[in-house]
Amino acid sequence: MKTKKRPHVFLGVFVYRRYNVPMEFKLRTEFIEMDNMLKALGLVSSGAEARQSILAGLVKVNGQVETRIRRKLRPGDSVEFKQQQISVVK
Repeated sequence: MKTKKRPHVFLGVFVYRRYNVPMEFKLRTEFIEMDNMLKALGLVSSGAEARQSILAGLVKVNGQVETRIRRKLRPGDSVEFKQQQISVVK
């Protein structure tokens, strides 16, 4: 039995959640801040956990460790967190 992929909506952003494959985060705005994206994808349970993970250096953006909590992610950016690849697309 196949189940439909249903988008989650967070701050005007559609998120398609898939497990064990690279994720795609579709923007409906110009950008999203990194901590908000981690929360929208359900990779962290709270904003505090997102901030701690980012400050601990657990997030990479375009292959580089990123420690700016409010780093603006735009289409074309690639994020890695907990061995999960996320592509930001328009």
